[in-house]
Amino acid sequence: MNHRMARWAIYLICLLLDAGVAASISRGYLSGWFLLPVAVGLTLLTIYDRFQSKHALLRNYPLLGRARYLLEQIRPEMRQYFFESDTDGRPFNRRQRAVVYQRAKDVKQTVAFGALDNMYEPGYEWVAHSAFPVKVSADHLRVTIGNKQCDKPYDASLLNISAMSYGALSKTAIASLNGGAQIGGFAHNTGEGGISPYHLQHGGHLIWQIGTGYFGCRDDKGNFSAELFAAAASEPAVKMIELKLSQGAKPGKGGVLPAAKNTPEIAAIRKIKPGTNVLSPAGHTAFSDEYGMLAFLQQLRKLSGGKPVGFKLCIGRADEFERICIAMVNTGIYPDFITIDGAEGGTGAAPLEFTDAVGMPLYDALALVVNLLKHHRLRSHIKIMASGKVITGFDILKLLAMGADACYSARGMMLALGCIQALQCDSGSCPVGVATQDPHLYQAVNVADKKIRVANYHRNTIAALAELMGACGFQHPTQVTPSALFRRITRTDIKSYEQIYAPDHASTSGAALYPGPSVNN
Repeated sequence: MNHRMARWAIYLICLLLDAGVAASISRGYLSGWFLLPVAVGLTLLTIYDRFQSKHALLRNYPLLGRARYLLEQIRPEMRQYFFESDTDGRPFNRRQRAVVYQRAKDVKQTVAFGALDNMYEPGYEWVAHSAFPVKVSADHLRVTIGNKQCDKPYDASLLNISAMSYGALSKTAIASLNGGAQIGGFAHNTGEGGISPYHLQHGGHLIWQIGTGYFGCRDDKGNFSAELFAAAASEPAVKMIELKLSQGAKPGKGGVLPAAKNTPEIAAIRKIKPGTNVLSPAGHTAFSDEYGMLAFLQQLRKLSGGKPVGFKLCIGRADEFERICIAMVNTGIYPDFITIDGAEGGTGAAPLEFTDAVGMPLYDALALVVNLLKHHRLRSHIKIMASGKVITGFDILKLLAMGADACYSARGMMLALGCIQALQCDSGSCPVGVATQDPHLYQAVNVADKKIRVANYHRNTIAALAELMGACGFQHPTQVTPSALFRRITRTDIKSYEQIYAPDHASTSGAALYPGPSVNN
């Protein structure tokens, strides 16, 4: 059927519908009166579509084009609920989401009838278990962050809430996360949007993230304010300070807080003028190179009263990170921790090019950082935190094997809050009230219930990690080695993480420590 026939068919349907409704009314049928607005509305919409000039599709196919737009709009939901297999979804498949929901609700977490993954497909991964398993206590899976230059080390969980600001998430979501952190004894990263009252509502431990906008510790010109920082860092709930250089979803790019979202409440939290567009630049104004950054970290350490300080980045150039290592050696200033954010990290809003094509994936980045820190004899001074698609105990185990000391999870914690992966985080219309500032949506998040679910998810995931470690014979996280993890490269070729990611020990050049199968294997 060509477009002319389709157009006239729609006109004919509308005329027949109008005629049928008119006949029904003339015979005294009540149903005709109910159908009258529908019939008239469809007719008027068809006429409008035919004569409007903005959409060519609607002009050629009145009404039918609108059906197409409707189907396109609900396509993600239709695919997710009716057509995807349990292992096909992205960024997290149905099985991954289900295990988070089950652990958050503290219900059955087992699966039946065997594995769904094809174990002979390239990319399949597994861990080697031991014939002599051991008992591992989940309560002991913690790590102390803070080197000799730190006066107030922090005893951290191996799984913590990743950086998500108030503004990106709703106030009820932030309060729920903080309540869960308090119940479970793990840390809640504030994100770069500053410390809000909802971060302090339940007394959960905080990692205060300082971004390029210096929100919460900036002067009237947007520059870093030592006085405001010292005042906020003295808050007892703040346990660590994280300086953000870049994030995985949009490394090397700043952001803009639109005036419409810059409410008086958010403006007060971020120390900015309400109702204005506020820029977060791509780079920091307090320093411009690695030496300035280390001096700034030392300043933050002193202003905070000796709390652990570190920096977060998505790795771009290997030589730049090596220069940071060399600066540490030359100055003797060591951060207490470094957070590695993989390029697969999530966010509410990022350009497609940055999300898909900028930054180093987590495992490659983590291997690079560990290898370079060891190469420059810095590893003993610095703890490493890793973030990027951390959902299960196996995800944590893999990162421990790669050299991480602890992990962050953002989207896992959002799923525990009730996120349904609607992919509407940047629209302000999150259907479950997690990533929105619409009070009609976020009031549906029951903090009293959701904080329990966040704590449940954390507890059950750490328990799963403890069982995995025990099955492999590892009594302590530092015993988890890359030689115990395996990846299928081809249907007949298998390599351990050690073979894939270990450096060429014969080389003395830091540039040669770049990981990756094509370089070292």
